[in-house]
Amino acid sequence: MDYKLDEHARCAVIGYGTWATALVDVLTKNEQQVGWYIRNEEVLESVRTEGRNLRYLSDLEFDRERIAPSDDINEVVRNADIIIMAAPSAYLKTFLEPLTVSLKDKFVISAVKGIIPGDYKTVVEYLHDRYDLSYKQLGLITGPTHAEEVSRQRLSYITVVCTDPDNAALVGRKLTTPYIHLSYSLDLYGTEYAAILKNIYALAVGMAIGLGYGDNFLAVLIANSASEMTRFLEESYPYERNTQESAYLGDLLVTCYSIHSRNRRLGLLIGHGCSVKTALNEMTMVAEGYFAADCIRHINFRHKVEMPIVEMVYKVLYEGASARKSMKALTAKLI
Repeated sequence: MDYKLDEHARCAVIGYGTWATALVDVLTKNEQQVGWYIRNEEVLESVRTEGRNLRYLSDLEFDRERIAPSDDINEVVRNADIIIMAAPSAYLKTFLEPLTVSLKDKFVISAVKGIIPGDYKTVVEYLHDRYDLSYKQLGLITGPTHAEEVSRQRLSYITVVCTDPDNAALVGRKLTTPYIHLSYSLDLYGTEYAAILKNIYALAVGMAIGLGYGDNFLAVLIANSASEMTRFLEESYPYERNTQESAYLGDLLVTCYSIHSRNRRLGLLIGHGCSVKTALNEMTMVAEGYFAADCIRHINFRHKVEMPIVEMVYKVLYEGASARKSMKALTAKLI
């Protein structure tokens, strides 16, 4: 059965980190009011009283008449038609645990670029299985979009992914601003896995920088990462996709090169000599690539795609392998 969104569909965001906060800000440019589930008491209080998220993107000031922040997820979901998941994948199940309101009549969009740890499923796959949702009522927001730049209204490109182009276009209209360019895709599988894989590759790039490798090598490492990502997508789920588009290659590049990339930073700390545990403790935000490295390796047991970069990152993160020795061994496998 088709699932068609209405032009007046109301939006809500689940999560209170940088990306959730930036998305709420974008939505308030077009929506009369945006629901916002915030499960942190300090953040909720600051948003209600000052119109700011004092923990993330604190310079961003909201029109308090256009937001409806709440620590009651059932209230937020009940009053919305489009639910945007923007909590880190590692904590998404915790965020959704109190939910008793049905999602069966909602359109649910993942803005999360990660895998549910332990379940070995993407967010879309998890929502489909756990809440018995049709893929026709699930979508993605993806692309090279660091929240820090979106919040400062720097030109950014978002790809909206839905199985129905009309639904994608409607979601796109709700995200339309002078500083956001929109594109659309039907490739739910490919764009979601590309967004997950790029975090692992950014970890590898960060390690290489920390270990002292130069720009020449980084270019080769990223080019091989792009090829490895394409190979995985084509062999695991053949589809007529162009992985040179920004939802695939653009997202990979920005995550590998940007100073805002938390996955690159985690790799950088490890490359500089920090233990994995110490590096994770140094991080103030979740680096999705840490969980993704384990999950993608597990998923690839079924597909048996050759993925030497993912394998190298996994061994460093989970098996205690030396970053320096592992990177040196990888150099012989790159072209």
